[in-house]
Amino acid sequence: MTGLLQRRPKCTDQQPALSQLLLEWYDRHHRDLPWRISPSMAKAGHTPDPYHIWLSEVMLQQTTVQAVKPYFAKFLALWPRVTDLAAADSEDVMKAWAGLGYYARARNLKKCAEVVARDHGGHFPDTEEGLKALPGIGDYTAAAIAAIAFNRHAAVLDGNIERVVSRLYAVETPLPTAKPHLRSLTGLITPTDRPGDFAQAVMDLGSSICTPKRPVCSLCPLNAHCLAFRDHNPETFPRKAAKKAKPVRVGAAFVAVDATPAVYLQKRGETGLLGGMTEVPGTEWTSRIDGETSVSAQPFAADWQVQGVVTHVFTHFELRLTVYRADVSKRGMAGNGWWEPVETLKEQALPTVMKKVIAQAMPDAFKQSVNLRGTS
Repeated sequence: MTGLLQRRPKCTDQQPALSQLLLEWYDRHHRDLPWRISPSMAKAGHTPDPYHIWLSEVMLQQTTVQAVKPYFAKFLALWPRVTDLAAADSEDVMKAWAGLGYYARARNLKKCAEVVARDHGGHFPDTEEGLKALPGIGDYTAAAIAAIAFNRHAAVLDGNIERVVSRLYAVETPLPTAKPHLRSLTGLITPTDRPGDFAQAVMDLGSSICTPKRPVCSLCPLNAHCLAFRDHNPETFPRKAAKKAKPVRVGAAFVAVDATPAVYLQKRGETGLLGGMTEVPGTEWTSRIDGETSVSAQPFAADWQVQGVVTHVFTHFELRLTVYRADVSKRGMAGNGWWEPVETLKEQALPTVMKKVIAQAMPDAFKQSVNLRGTS
């Protein structure tokens, strides 16, 4: 191990070569993304819109670029400026977000827009510290916005960058423990000139060449500097701690359909998981495997029939919902719910787990008409 450590180059020695090589590669091979200012656009005098960068970065958390593109376009069409988003109805924002997942992001998006509009005159702070003071903006998002939108020297560290840097320096410490060290290394190799382009270059490298499996090392502009490539083991980085099995929660969901046809819906509370989203009635989600999943938890009296079990995996647990359906001639009511026509279901803020539940309970014709099969 001592010999290996002695052979490892210092970041400060590599920084100029690494940044120059990567920026030259980025100028030729960058991805064209709707929120990005390309190198040619930058040369023509275009500058990034902080609102676009912030919106895209929030949407991209735990979500793929391809999934985000249509949502980004939809939000800009509905709310072209951050002040427009701040003035929007919260329910409309949740509806526009439906299907993108991780719904706390949408709630924080609205809160952040309101703070920027109210306290900052519709302009985002241009420093990491100022950005981190806003709702829903953590270390990564603040660094990304500061670097990309405001050309600040900031260590941007997302999953792609973690992978590239951990391979570049053969970082043996497993994630997530290695994050502070990887952030420090990233800061050392980030140039003061074009730090935003550098961060996006590393992201593009991780997306296209330094991929989790079968990285195309022969095409990598940094392969002459990469310790994992030299030692023929890039796929073993980043090191990761053993994953623990996700706990299981259970519950029941009740899909009531009337003759019009319409489905009975209600709104979840504003706080907690899926807060503010639309759902069908159901039980609490409990970690007790013998938890309440029976028809006795029905929201109102009807001929409820079991339709099967839907499984949905959240970040921290796996949910198994027993799905019931009742075809009703007389509309029952529970709490402050409402009957939503089938043809407008797709306009409601239904999270993916609820789309799965309704799709499980409804005939194929209904599934196709409201496009409930999508999972995102």
